[in-house]
Amino acid sequence: MANATTASPAMMANPASEHIAPKRLFAFIIMVFGMFMSILDIQIVSASLSEIQAGLSASSSEVSWVQTAYLIAEVIAIPLSGFLSRAFGTRLLFAISAAGFTVSSLLCGFATTIEEMILWRALQGFLGAGMIPTVFASAYTVFPRSKFNIVGPIIGLVATLAPTIGPTVGGYITDLMSWNWLFFINVVPGIGITLGVWALVDFDEPHFELLDRFDWWGLIFMAGFLGTLEYVLEEGPQYEWLQDTSVAFCAGICAVSAIAFFVRVFTAAEPIVNLRTFSDRNFAVGCTLQFCIGIGLYGLTYIYPRYLAEVRGYSALMIGETMFVSGVTMFLAAPLVGRLMAKVDMRYMVAFGLIVFALGSYQMTWITRDYDFYELLIPQILRGVGMMFAMVPTNNIALGTLPPERVKNASGLFNLMRNLGGAVGLAVINTVLNDRTDLHITRLQERVTWGNATATETLTMLQQKFQGLGDSTLMAMKQLSQIVHRQATVMSFGDAFFVLTLFYLGLSLLVTLLKKPASPFGAGGDAH
Repeated sequence: MANATTASPAMMANPASEHIAPKRLFAFIIMVFGMFMSILDIQIVSASLSEIQAGLSASSSEVSWVQTAYLIAEVIAIPLSGFLSRAFGTRLLFAISAAGFTVSSLLCGFATTIEEMILWRALQGFLGAGMIPTVFASAYTVFPRSKFNIVGPIIGLVATLAPTIGPTVGGYITDLMSWNWLFFINVVPGIGITLGVWALVDFDEPHFELLDRFDWWGLIFMAGFLGTLEYVLEEGPQYEWLQDTSVAFCAGICAVSAIAFFVRVFTAAEPIVNLRTFSDRNFAVGCTLQFCIGIGLYGLTYIYPRYLAEVRGYSALMIGETMFVSGVTMFLAAPLVGRLMAKVDMRYMVAFGLIVFALGSYQMTWITRDYDFYELLIPQILRGVGMMFAMVPTNNIALGTLPPERVKNASGLFNLMRNLGGAVGLAVINTVLNDRTDLHITRLQERVTWGNATATETLTMLQQKFQGLGDSTLMAMKQLSQIVHRQATVMSFGDAFFVLTLFYLGLSLLVTLLKKPASPFGAGGDAH
C-alpha cells in the first residue's frame, strides 16, 4: 500500500507533512458516517420502544432489552477493537464491522419475535462497535497534528450529535413509516460505507500473526466483567439493586470476572487490551473526563425525553422536535471549537465547557410541570455548547498527545469510558428519580390534609368538576392523588438536574491535573 507510511511516527513529527491527500480525507469522511450510524443506533429506538413492543407482541420488560442487548454487546466489542485493528488493519476491520452492522440491521427490520430482535440487536451492537474507536484512532494517527483542529471537531461532533438526535430521528422515521425502517434505513448507507472503505482506505498494514497470540481467556473475562456490569447498571435502579436475584447474581459474576480480567491483562504476553496506556497522565485524566462527560451526554438525552413524555405527555415526534435544539447548537459550535483549539489552551476550553454544561443543568433545577419548548431552549443551547467545548478538546488532549503506535489500543479504552459513563449516569439518574419521587410523594401527602386550605379548595373544585359523572368524591380524590404524584415527579427531575450541576462544577476542577499539551497544532513536534 503506497501511502501506508504516511501514518508513521516519523510523519507525525515532520512539520512538512501537513498536506491531507483528498483520497485519504474522503476515506476518513466515509468512516465518520459509519461511526455516526453505529452511535445513532444506540438511541434511535429509544423514542419508539412502545411501537416495537406492539409490533412484536412483547412485554415492557422484554422490549427494554432491544436497547440493553445493543449496549452490552457494544461495550464488550469497543475495547477489543484495538487488538483487532492492529491484527486485521483498519480497512479490513472497518469493512467487516460495516458489513456486519448492515446485515444485522436488515435482520432486525425483518424480526418477527422479541427473541429474534434481541439476538440481532446484540449482533448489530457487537459488529458495529468496531467502527467507533477505529475512526478515533485513524483521526489521531493518519493526519498531521497541525490538522487536529479540523478532524477533532468532526469526530467530536458525531460522537455527541448522534446520541442527541437519535430520539428525534427515530421519532420521525416511526411516525412517517414504521419501526421496521429504524433498521432498514441503515442498509443502503451501510453498503456504500463498506464498499467505500474497502476501495479507499490504505492507512496501515494488517498483522495477521497477532491472531496466533489472541488471548481467548482475556476476552472471556472482559466479556463477563463488562457485560454483567452493563446489565447491573441498566436493570439495578428499577429492581432495587442487589435485592433482585438476577442483578445480585450478575454483580457477583462482574466482581469475579473483573479480578480475573485485571490479573490476566497484566500477566498475558499479548493482552487483549493494554491498560499500561493509563500511565500517561493526560490519557488517564482525559479518560476520567470522558467517563464523566458520558454521564451528561447520555444522561440528559434520557432525562429530557422522559420529562416530556411523563409530565408533558408529548409524543415521540414532539419530543424529537423539542430535543433538536441541542443538536443544532452542537453543529454550529463545532467550527468555533476547532478554531479556538488552535489559539486557546485546551484545558481552559474543557473547564469552560463543563461550567457551561453545569449552568444549563442549574437552570433546569427550577423546573415545573409547565416547562415547554421555550423554557427548555436556553438550557438546551447551554448543554450543546458545553458538550462540544468539553468533549472535543478532551479527545485531543487524551489521544492527540500519545505516540501513534499506542493510539489504536488507547482509542478503544477511551471510547469505552464514554459508554460506561453513560451507563453509570443512567443508573444514577434513575436511582435519584425513583428515590426522590418517593420522598416528595411522602412529604406532599403529609401536607395535603383537611387542614390545608389549598388542598381542600382543590378537592372541592374537582368534586364540582366531576359532579354527575359518578362518585365525584372518589374521582376527585384520585385526580388529587395524580396531581400530587406528578408534582413529586417534577420535583425529582429538579433534584436530578441539581446533582448534575454540582457534579460538573466539581469536575471542572479536574482539568487542573492535565499537563498543558505542547504546541498541538504547531510544528507537529511531540506533544507530551
